Amino acid sequence: MSNIVIKATDISKQYRLGVVGSGSLKDDMARFWAQIRGKEDPTLKVGQVNDRTQKSNSDYVWALRDINFEVQQGEILGIIGKNGAGKSTLLKILSKITAPTTGNIKVKGRIASLLEVGTGFHAELTGRENIYLNGAILGMSRSEITKKIDEIVDFAGVDKFVDTPVKRYSSGMTVRLGFAVAAHLEPDILVVDEVLAVGDAEFQKKAIGKMQDVSRGEGRTILFVSHNMNSINTLCTRTVLLEQGSVKHIGDTQKMVDYYLGINNTGRKRAEVKLNFKQSQPFRFTKISILNIDKQLQHEFEFGEDIFINIEFETLQVFPNFYLALKLQNEKGIEVYFNDTRDTESNVTSNLSIGKHSFLVKIPSVFIPDTYYITVAAVVVAGLEHLDRQEAICNFKVYDTKSIRSLQRPGIVRIDTQWQKY
Repeated sequence: MSNIVIKATDISKQYRLGVVGSGSLKDDMARFWAQIRGKEDPTLKVGQVNDRTQKSNSDYVWALRDINFEVQQGEILGIIGKNGAGKSTLLKILSKITAPTTGNIKVKGRIASLLEVGTGFHAELTGRENIYLNGAILGMSRSEITKKIDEIVDFAGVDKFVDTPVKRYSSGMTVRLGFAVAAHLEPDILVVDEVLAVGDAEFQKKAIGKMQDVSRGEGRTILFVSHNMNSINTLCTRTVLLEQGSVKHIGDTQKMVDYYLGINNTGRKRAEVKLNFKQSQPFRFTKISILNIDKQLQHEFEFGEDIFINIEFETLQVFPNFYLALKLQNEKGIEVYFNDTRDTESNVTSNLSIGKHSFLVKIPSVFIPDTYYITVAAVVVAGLEHLDRQEAICNFKVYDTKSIRSLQRPGIVRIDTQWQKY
């Protein structure tokens, strides 16, 4: 008997930009007639791939093209790729939120999805009422949900607010409850998008532990999308790498993470990157540079040298409440450093004028010899919407030619420490 619970065959999804429907009654009727006969949509055009760095010359874009993969029962499958690679579209098709343009997908069992903050919640209902509503949608009886409800509320940490309408919850509370509901109401397949990033570090650790428990201990299947390569490495044994709507590679997670970081840096030393963007983007990063103390481009640094990141961007409108974030990952995909402009005495990005801007960030010189990848993001505080995000866009290397012992020691930083007899 086969243990395959998800099988995707030639899945493609095409969108017509800016238009709902085909644009004419004739084409809509032709599309409907073809659909009920099981034929391909006759109105489809070749279209363009979903490359967000290039301006489109077509009204059509393929968000996904010819996706094929299988998922075994009890497997945690990672899905990674740059923004616009098609990750969320694929999860929406798997969750039956939208239908593929071509191809088919076979799923065995009940699916619970957590694709964005508040998925499946009614804002006017209380947390408790939403738990029962979600359980009913999954086909559970009221008595089955009642047995789980205390565990769900405790896991989410919302016991004081469980009888409050969820419209009054913070984004963190909402995602904690949403994950707790999805993970505890015994779906056969759990689909989780990047939403866990909204939670704090303690909750993320609990969530990862819970996903491991339901997969290994209870034999349930999980599809996990994240930009956090450390979480992907921790959870997933196999990972799908998407690029411009197609499966670039699928296989061992560590190899896929290594390949992904290599794709974004094209396998070369990259101390500076100039970025392409759509003219209509209201916010866009234009250039990221790695500099030395003399403000000259540099890729390799001796341990202890100061490292500077220059971030250039342009805004076409005023964003009164956003922040810039900077993240470093090492070769294993582990996040070793994170900082954003909210950590300054006053948010230096508040109410920036329309036009071009540049910020210089000094990185502490404490990292052990390794290669480090830089991710930059601009995020709206309300709703945590990404205005722009460039994952692993640049890299630099740290050497230590003065001491060979540091190469043999564990850890990710080396800090001067004083030892004295006391």
